[in-house]
Amino acid sequence: MSLLLSFLLSASAQAISDRAATPQVQAQLVASVAAVQPGAEIYLGVNQQIIPHWHTYWVNPGDSGNATSIAWTLPEGATASDIIWPAPSRFSMGPITNYAYENTVTLLSKITVPANLQVGDSFTAIALVDWLVCKEECIPQQVELALSLPVVANAAKTGAGSAYIQDALARLPIASPWPVRAVQTAINPDTAEGTLHLQVDFSAAGTAVQDQLAQIKDVWFYPYDWGRIAQSAQQVRADLAEGVQLTIPTGEAPLALGDSLRGVLVIEEQQGIARGYEIHAPITAAAPDNNPAKSSFGFLTALLFALLGGVILNLMPCVFPVLSIKALSLVSHAHYSARDIRRQGYVYTLGVMVSFALLALLLLLLKAGGNQIGWGFQFQSPIFVLLITWLLFSVGLSLSGVFFIGGSVAGVGSSLTEKPGYSGSFFTGVLATLVATPCTAPFMAAALGYALVQPPVQLLAIFLSLGFGLALPYLLLSCWPRLQRWLPRPGMWMERAKQLLAFPMYAAVIWLVWVLVQQTGASGVIVALGGCLLIALAAWLYNSTRTSSDKQRHMGTGIALLLILLTIAGGVNQLDTSERSAQKTAADDNWEVYSDTRLQQLLAEGKPVFLNFTASWCISCLVNERVALSTQTVKDTFQQQGIIYLKGDWTNKDPQITAFLKKFNRSGVPLYVFYAAGNAANPEELPQILTPDIVVAAVTGQ
Repeated sequence: MSLLLSFLLSASAQAISDRAATPQVQAQLVASVAAVQPGAEIYLGVNQQIIPHWHTYWVNPGDSGNATSIAWTLPEGATASDIIWPAPSRFSMGPITNYAYENTVTLLSKITVPANLQVGDSFTAIALVDWLVCKEECIPQQVELALSLPVVANAAKTGAGSAYIQDALARLPIASPWPVRAVQTAINPDTAEGTLHLQVDFSAAGTAVQDQLAQIKDVWFYPYDWGRIAQSAQQVRADLAEGVQLTIPTGEAPLALGDSLRGVLVIEEQQGIARGYEIHAPITAAAPDNNPAKSSFGFLTALLFALLGGVILNLMPCVFPVLSIKALSLVSHAHYSARDIRRQGYVYTLGVMVSFALLALLLLLLKAGGNQIGWGFQFQSPIFVLLITWLLFSVGLSLSGVFFIGGSVAGVGSSLTEKPGYSGSFFTGVLATLVATPCTAPFMAAALGYALVQPPVQLLAIFLSLGFGLALPYLLLSCWPRLQRWLPRPGMWMERAKQLLAFPMYAAVIWLVWVLVQQTGASGVIVALGGCLLIALAAWLYNSTRTSSDKQRHMGTGIALLLILLTIAGGVNQLDTSERSAQKTAADDNWEVYSDTRLQQLLAEGKPVFLNFTASWCISCLVNERVALSTQTVKDTFQQQGIIYLKGDWTNKDPQITAFLKKFNRSGVPLYVFYAAGNAANPEELPQILTPDIVVAAVTGQ
């Protein structure tokens, strides 16, 4: 039977040549020997000579294409391995990146020759080869090749084979001489994206790391299996003290923890020589935060930073009007006993602390549900923005004298009960917390970033420290009689001051309506202003019936409450529709919209990049843009230095931006980061309060 098969193969080989050609590819079947010995192992290879600008594909073709395949027909008892693939190159066309070969390549298979072959017979191999060859268009092609080799008695007579085989063996990847770690972040459930960090430890091989890094012109990782990484994404190189790291976005089929990452790391030296190193590394989990500064930032430091940040928060434009109202209430309560005034401070502080505790608990619940959240997250909800708009408008109406709840002239809602303003003080503490959340003060960012990766008890403690800092100025003012002596005496000026403080509330309403437009589109204006009109009507009805009969007073209160309920229900329902029409902010002449893909591309090209993560509801962000980033001095500096300015808008929920903030141990905006040219591994983080001089100094290295 074996003799018959050998005869048939030999006859077929005479009809089939060892060469074949298409208009794009010339193929030849070659061997590592001129003759075979029974029981020996040899290499057979399919050599492809590809015309310029065309290519055929590697085992993992990348974003498109098909790998070359070889179907062997061999004598009985002979076996052939899978294709042994040389290291590939990468080819990009727009958003598509492929792994392939150009000019020439030889695809090897290891062949085991049967031990029962007779000397003097022929060993005949037939290869049916399929490939896809591409330029701008792709053409599937197939050829059949055959090669007959004489059988000899000993290895000394096998002779030299094709030079193509030796060239192919030289191009095969070798086992990596260095330890390699594959560290992968958790896959984001919203975007199905993660990040792979491939770390190569040159120091373990006993070579000088810096000399090794200086010889590297380019380094790229090619996975054997499709979908492990995003093929078209840039692989950002970072030179480390112990070696080199590639940062790569994961693809559509990322590996799970413990799975083995298989592929080829191709390192091109400065002389143009490229070598492939085979990688087999288990996937390990990334640490929650790779920021080296975190290890030196402890719990007590976070508590102190939160306290200082809360105190400074009182000076922010979103909080200062509320603090002024409470200070004004102290003047109006000058006839109260020192004990009652202290209680006012205690109750206000309690309102702030309870609000921060509830905010911390809400954050914990959302985190437990898998959400990525940060400071000011509630302002990413258009419904919350709308309700706060109407609340501040109502406060403004009350300060303006349109309606009163109780008889006190100062302290928003300060006479909600017959007690000396305790309920009003508590409510004002809640209000101060609500209006503080769009602002970020110095020290706050580091403290909150630390808090959000801590256990629940520590997170709660840091939030309470922040709340205590916010309440501390008014608490000191109410508990320290000597400070109260600096306050002016009561008089008619208080009514005028109270009315004046309504205008910051109206200004806040205008700003919040603008925020709503960024989130929902133009329809949000109609919803917000229409609601303000109905609230104003409800306030007028309520106040105008206060001196009427009981029946009219109850009717006025009922109609006012009905109007408010209709306003809230109608507004929320309308936003459910208009929210879907919100559009992404477009870039202008001096900045681009942030995306992780664009950032990685710019860093891979070695360009300097300035990142601004902002939000329409973040007052600190808007002030920084107005007084620093939008100035002509900063714009001219960016242009002179060739800096690419990327802006990430966190007004609405954006998991990609949230993930980037976490890399810098930040829970909210603003965040300003500068990558110097060719220094992707060492970004510089700027402070939360900017001036033109700070920005210029950071980007010029002065």
